[in-house]
Amino acid sequence: MRGTLLANRRGIQRFRQLATTAVKSSKIKLLLFCCIAFTLVVVATRASDFMGWTNHSDSLDQFLPPGKGYAIVMNTWKRYDLLKQSISHYASCSGLESIHIVWSEPNPPSDSLSTFLNHVIESKTRGLKKVELSFDINKEDSLNNRFKEIPGLKTDAVFSIDDDVVFPCSSVEFAFKVWQSAPNAIVGFVPRAHWVDKTLGKTDYYTYGGWWSVWWTGTYSMVLSKAAFFHKKYLRMYTNEMPKSIKEFVTKNRNCEDIAMSFLVANATGAPPIWVKGKIFEIGSTGISSLGGHGERRTRCVNRFAAEFGRMPLVPTTAKAIDSRNTWFW
Repeated sequence: MRGTLLANRRGIQRFRQLATTAVKSSKIKLLLFCCIAFTLVVVATRASDFMGWTNHSDSLDQFLPPGKGYAIVMNTWKRYDLLKQSISHYASCSGLESIHIVWSEPNPPSDSLSTFLNHVIESKTRGLKKVELSFDINKEDSLNNRFKEIPGLKTDAVFSIDDDVVFPCSSVEFAFKVWQSAPNAIVGFVPRAHWVDKTLGKTDYYTYGGWWSVWWTGTYSMVLSKAAFFHKKYLRMYTNEMPKSIKEFVTKNRNCEDIAMSFLVANATGAPPIWVKGKIFEIGSTGISSLGGHGERRTRCVNRFAAEFGRMPLVPTTAKAIDSRNTWFW
């Protein structure tokens, strides 16, 4: 009898051990399954994002009334393959009404290039709308050219973009909607920062902060014009009201026209820009930002412009516009 009870007790303990092991194993398997499923979803999402900038299927289904869309002002310099690639992509974005290529090369654009770009635009729009293409020819090679006033511009919204960066049309259209809610602001994808450098014992000396500064602090005070919306009135203001000394500085140093535009808008509005979260695809390989000493030169620009304006007009902010329809984690 005693032996039987002992055997039963051991059997119960064995059963409990097996049950506990089974439960732990199930939990581990469930956790692994959840991890694998989450990973697959993320990979699938990233894969679609990566291909998203070449997918135009959602871009031509809705058109805005004439004058209610935006104009692209694209800066370029002897990178015809990138220019063709960028124009080919943006031509299918639904809100686009016109493309203005800022041309500062010594020779005018070739007939073959103009013919190719017009053909690409016509094929991408499938004849459903008219997108005007023009080359804004400049005699002087200056970065100020990208902000020259454009006579007869029909849209209030200007999307300033470099020829070596590409955003999906969905991101561009979202940024355009954000700009429509704040048409006096610069609205774009590339934030930068500044702060008072107290290490020198001064209260009016500033340091320029690149992307990693924005990432670390979550604060920015500029949105660069390499990918940004702003009102066309700022082209007129830059052309006619920007201090001549600043434009000469930009031309001489071949840098900082985007910082100058940030100063101009902030000085006029007293408000910060708006950073829009978007997927950026760098299709170029080189640029002035890749050169050594770039940060130091930009810091010099910030302090030079603050002195010219007689104050620091840039307004820091931590706000960021996110399209919640396409984002799991805000």
